[in-house]
Amino acid sequence: MTLTRTRPTRVAIVDDHPMVADGIEAILESFEDIEVVGTYGNGRAIIEAVPGIAPDVILLDLNMPEMGGLTACEILLENTPDLRILILSMHDSPEYIQTALDHGAQGYVLKDVPTDEIKRAIDAVMRGERYLCTGAQGSLAPRRNGGHLTNREQTILLALAQGKSNKEVALELDISVRTVETHRKNLKKKLGISSTAGLTQYAMQHGVLQGTGRKF
Repeated sequence: MTLTRTRPTRVAIVDDHPMVADGIEAILESFEDIEVVGTYGNGRAIIEAVPGIAPDVILLDLNMPEMGGLTACEILLENTPDLRILILSMHDSPEYIQTALDHGAQGYVLKDVPTDEIKRAIDAVMRGERYLCTGAQGSLAPRRNGGHLTNREQTILLALAQGKSNKEVALELDISVRTVETHRKNLKKKLGISSTAGLTQYAMQHGVLQGTGRKF
């Protein structure tokens, strides 16, 4: 009996430093079961490219011009929910890592990891597992119950507290109304608040409406 050979995992690389992207591409192309389908310099470019290149996994940097990795991650997963996104970053702080995971990334890998760890990360997310490299695992502290809001949730909380509708928030942030509704539900769940009026009160109590700081 002959075994059916599965197709290679299709990987796209998104990093605004060409030398980094080219280096990662060269590493991944050495594996027979990986096909690099493109390299891109910012989040907007990969969002536009995905329908044509159909990647399985996207290696996504965080800090890039035009559109960064967090916003891109959110939009990519909204458009194509079965995508696997691995953040590939130089930042090892718990805030960066947790925020990336909150935005839907399936894994987080530091740029200075050994070559084979990037491959292990790709294989892991293709199996449906979450992957944190050793450095990221050590940096990520256990989450406190409630009160931890992503940057996007903080932005949406402010907009809702200002009395904007879901449609107005969606237009302002260039996301779907459904995504805004999901964020609204998550905000209520995280903060233990049952109404939009309660969200507004919370925002006022914590200085969000005055822009005096983020006490989350």
